[in-house]
Amino acid sequence: MLRPFTVDELSRGPMDEAPELRLLFHRLNNQLGIILAHAELLESKASDSANRARAAQIISSALEAMGTVKDIRRSAAQADSSL
Repeated sequence: MLRPFTVDELSRGPMDEAPELRLLFHRLNNQLGIILAHAELLESKASDSANRARAAQIISSALEAMGTVKDIRRSAAQADSSL
């Protein structure tokens, strides 16, 4: 289990000075990539259109979540550079 951030760590900058935060984003992105791979496999193996549609929806959601992670990282880096 990861320990909570100290006030000093949070005040230094979110991406450069908090390697735990960078690690969490990396882990989240990896997990979303795994979900994406599973959904793509399900979609390719689906025997009917309803299951293919469900898998496609999961794929779309996983890609959107990965984009959100990227946006959060970008926002955190911009906030860090403005300090």
